[in-house]
Amino acid sequence: MKVVLQNLTKKFPNRNKKVQEDVVAVNDFTFEIPDGKLIGLLGPSGCGKSTTLSLICGLQKPTSGKIFFGDDDVTELPPENRGVGMVFQNYALYPHLTVKQNILFPLENLKGKDRLTKDQMLEKAHQIAKLVQIDELMERKPSELSGGQQQRVAIARALVKMPRVLLLDEPLSNLDARLRLQTREEIRRIQRETGITTIFVTHDQEEAMSISDQIVVMKAGVVQQIGRPQDVYNSPVNLFVAKFLGTPPINVFDGRVSGGRLYIGNDCVMDVGGVSDQDVTVGIRPEGFVLCENGPLCCKLSGVEVMGRDISIVSTNTSSLNPTIRSIISAENEVAPDAEIVRFTLKPNKVFLFSKADEARISFGG
Repeated sequence: MKVVLQNLTKKFPNRNKKVQEDVVAVNDFTFEIPDGKLIGLLGPSGCGKSTTLSLICGLQKPTSGKIFFGDDDVTELPPENRGVGMVFQNYALYPHLTVKQNILFPLENLKGKDRLTKDQMLEKAHQIAKLVQIDELMERKPSELSGGQQQRVAIARALVKMPRVLLLDEPLSNLDARLRLQTREEIRRIQRETGITTIFVTHDQEEAMSISDQIVVMKAGVVQQIGRPQDVYNSPVNLFVAKFLGTPPINVFDGRVSGGRLYIGNDCVMDVGGVSDQDVTVGIRPEGFVLCENGPLCCKLSGVEVMGRDISIVSTNTSSLNPTIRSIISAENEVAPDAEIVRFTLKPNKVFLFSKADEARISFGG
C-alpha cells in the first residue's frame, strides 16, 4: 500500500502562556512511501517522528495537510478504519491474556463481512505466530516471556489482520544490544516476507540504516533529507545530517578555503576546486583518514584502540570542534603508542564542507 503525506503539519498549543505561538511538531511534511517498502523515520527526541506516526495511524489529527493510503484520502478516517497495525515502544500486551489470546484479540473484534469463524481465527493466529517464531509460546502469559519474545508477540498481534500499513514506534528501545540486533533482523525478514508497507520510527541511526529501504532524517519537525541510507551517509545535505549519521560520529573542524585549497589550522590538507575563499566547517568521516608519515594534517596522539580488523586512533587538534578526533584505519598499520603526533592524508570523498552561515553543504571539485 502506497502512503502519501501531503504538506502534513501538526501544531500544538504552547504550554508557556507567555509565548503565544503554537509548537510546530511536524512542519509541511511531503513524502511518498512506496508500496511494500520499509521506511525509517530518524531523528533526535522531539524531532516530530512519533507525531508523524500518530498522524498516519489516526491517533492525532493534522492541523493541515492530507494523508492518502493508495488513492484513498484517510485524513479524517478514524484509526480503526484505516487498516493499520501499530507496535508500541512498551509492547502494550494484555498481561492477563496468553500469547494466543493477545494475537487473537484484533480478530475477535472484527465485525460484519470481515468477521471470521473461530477456526479461521485460530489458523491465522498460528500462521502469524510461526512467521515471528513464537508458535511454541502460545499458552504463556507476557510475564513469562523475555523482552524479545514480548516484542514478537506485539508484532504478531499487529500483523494478524494483515494491515495495509505497519507502524513501529521505537520497537527495540527496551531490548539489550544483542537482542536489538537479532530483533531488527527479524523485523526486516518479516517485512520482506509479508510485503507490508512499514514505517519504522527510531532515534538510533545504526538501527534505521541497517534495515530501511529509505530513511527520512528529521529535525524540529522539518524533514532534512530523504534517501537510501548509504546515499544519505555518503552525501549529507547539511551539517546536522552529517553529524547525526555515523558511528563513530563524524569529526568536525573549523577550516578555511583560500585559493582553492582547504586549510585546517595552518595545515593545507587538500585541494577543493570551485569553492570561493571563505571560512567553513569541515566534516571528516572516521574512515576518511589515511595514516601517512608525511601527511598534511598533523594531530596530537592521545591513544590507540585496537578493535580487531581495525584500529581507532584517538587524537586532538586545536581546530577540532570535537573533544577528540577518531580515525579508523586498518589494523595492518602500526602506530607507536608513545608517539607524540600522527599525520594523515584525507580521502576527498569522505570530506565534507559546510557553510558557516546556514550549515548547508558546499560541493567541491577535484
